[in-house]
Amino acid sequence: MSKKSLLLLLLLPMFMATDAVGQDVVSLSKKALSLADSLLKKKYYSSDIDSNYIVRPSTRFTLKARGNLSGATVVATGMVGSRQFRAEEWADFKHTINFSGSYMGLSLGLSMNPGLLLGHYKDYELNINSYGNKFGFDVVYQQAKNFKGWMDFGVNGEWIRDDRIDLPRDMLTLRTLNVNAYYAFNNRRFSYPAAFSQSYIQVRSAGSFMIAASYQGQSVETKALESIGNRSARLQVGNLAAGAGYGYNFVLPHSWLLHISALPTIIFFSHNRFYLDDERQTMHNHFPEVIITGRGAFVHSFDNYFLGLSMVYNFSRIGDVDRLEIMNSKWRARAFLGIRF
Repeated sequence: MSKKSLLLLLLLPMFMATDAVGQDVVSLSKKALSLADSLLKKKYYSSDIDSNYIVRPSTRFTLKARGNLSGATVVATGMVGSRQFRAEEWADFKHTINFSGSYMGLSLGLSMNPGLLLGHYKDYELNINSYGNKFGFDVVYQQAKNFKGWMDFGVNGEWIRDDRIDLPRDMLTLRTLNVNAYYAFNNRRFSYPAAFSQSYIQVRSAGSFMIAASYQGQSVETKALESIGNRSARLQVGNLAAGAGYGYNFVLPHSWLLHISALPTIIFFSHNRFYLDDERQTMHNHFPEVIITGRGAFVHSFDNYFLGLSMVYNFSRIGDVDRLEIMNSKWRARAFLGIRF
């Protein structure tokens, strides 16, 4: 027997053992995947819902494409010396494209901003949302410098249009964190995800009373301008709010769904600081200060496909109009197309 044949004979048991181990690993992997799939399926279909109003899709996979458009506006009113002022600035619109896939509620997505890739958009925004039948939330962080706008001056609420000043694009820098959460009481019959994530299907009209909580953290910085005669300013905001609202899903003929909801909250805790040229100023408040979240959606289903539009709008008002009042508006609109299989 040659040395090569002898070596192969000695190594043969090792190869057989390695193959057996490999088969065991494959077998264990299949069992683990099967167990995970079984647990996911059990959780997905075992929701405590009234199937006369809400059902799960009969399919397991969902693919979706979305086009997003968002914007923000800041309005400030108050006094500069002895003059009243009103300033309004709005950020450039942000466009993104999103593609996602989900398996029984477990999702993975990819977003792209064509304007950012082409160098046309310098601002930054992050959106995280989770909508459940009982509980859900939105988290939106925005950092924006591409604002443009104007400022009017007046006396006793009469604005002098001839004194309007166009504000330069680099005057305002804004950083904002908005967190909005809800709890729906009629969660067995009313479904937020039917309107916004399509992980449920609303088959009969229903609404729900909801309680809500909101948080807004914000940093606003403005530069001093010789044309206005203002001082550089910095406003740091931290507000907690609570309230209640109502939402309704209208199931319309021909597989159309219309969702409308409003969640007004009143600020009960504020930690706001205002500086002029780094000099701390007293921040005055006027009740009620509010954070309001409104949502709407229009969804059409046909065969295994669905398409629609949705929108989320956030509004807040803090301060005192006789000294300094800040109103923020932030919105996001989506158009989407999806398939279930």
